[in-house]
Amino acid sequence: MPEQTAAAVPGGPLSMVFPIGMMFVIFYLLVFRPQSKARKEHERMLGTLKKNDEVVTTGGLFGTIVNIKPEAVTLRVDENVRVDVERSAIARLVKDRVQGSEAVTVEKRH
Repeated sequence: MPEQTAAAVPGGPLSMVFPIGMMFVIFYLLVFRPQSKARKEHERMLGTLKKNDEVVTTGGLFGTIVNIKPEAVTLRVDENVRVDVERSAIARLVKDRVQGSEAVTVEKRH
């Protein structure tokens, strides 16, 4: 009897290659590809930084760019308070978020 149950499995171990391969494809599409796109977008944003851009650092510090060096960015956090941070510490631009929220408040008024 045990010989019949072993023969009853169609395809044997090769039948598992397709489902495992599909799991890797799905994992790539759901995890690696979006992460890669986000990283490229962040690098593009860092490359287009300029003076007077309002930014947020990864530590949550809000500031305005006053000087850009190859390895660092100087932020004005408050009057007479300047902080040097690495370029990679810039998380996002604030102006994009502010412009979007202003558009929403203008629409609500009308």
